[in-house]
Amino acid sequence: MLYYEPIPISARDQTLMNLLDEQYTRMPFYGVRKMTRYLQERGYSVGKDHVRTLLRFMGLQAIFPKKNLSLPHPQHTIYPYLLREVEITRPNQVWSADITYIRLIEGFAYLTAVIDWHSRAVLSWRLSNTLDTSFCVEALQEALSKYGSPEIFNTDQGSQFTSQAFIHELTSRAISVSMDGRGRCLDNIFIERLWRSVKYENVYLYGYQTIPEARSGLAVYFERYNKERFHQALGYKTPWQIYRGQEISELITKYDVFEKRTLAVKTQEAILH
Repeated sequence: MLYYEPIPISARDQTLMNLLDEQYTRMPFYGVRKMTRYLQERGYSVGKDHVRTLLRFMGLQAIFPKKNLSLPHPQHTIYPYLLREVEITRPNQVWSADITYIRLIEGFAYLTAVIDWHSRAVLSWRLSNTLDTSFCVEALQEALSKYGSPEIFNTDQGSQFTSQAFIHELTSRAISVSMDGRGRCLDNIFIERLWRSVKYENVYLYGYQTIPEARSGLAVYFERYNKERFHQALGYKTPWQIYRGQEISELITKYDVFEKRTLAVKTQEAILH
């Protein structure tokens, strides 16, 4: 269990980070220069080097490729992107994970989640006050233990996802590893859309003060997101209806077969008697 601890960052930088997070959620294609101009127009005297430092600290980058931003660990293996022109047709075909910055009244946190691409269902998630590897591995382990293994798992090239601990959880189960091209969040577009929904529909509205409070509120949100939030792209069904639909159909089919066999046996018994 992770608990909130005060993070040594100035109140001014905290305000700047919250503004950067809001603008990034609206305009994920903004780079350092545009973000700097955005803050300056809001009355903050800040240079692009400091903005770049804050964006890196938050784990944010614009969606187009650029040099020397959010680099992976130099000793970690980078895997190719496997999903270009691949048709996603079923649950557990492709899962993905990502990390986003979550603002709090008393600091900030990082949120990671594992989602199923076909259904948009959130399979697991974790909050942390640091960008370490362990909370990402824990979220992955929970999803695998509850829902089995996907065919392909996609992430960005962040050091959390290229780490030996994370990759081992995938390769030991013969799951194909796919990674976005550097700086291309559109390669992982479904989870980027999830972050936008989480922030506008929950985080920005409730203004959580601490990590325990955010964890409690997000637990309610993700439960409703999976089971109550209708998606136009899913034919106005919920993620859980799509994700569990195949399983439910299989159960109905098995029940129908059982009923037909039972009826056939009773009919035969009636004829014999």
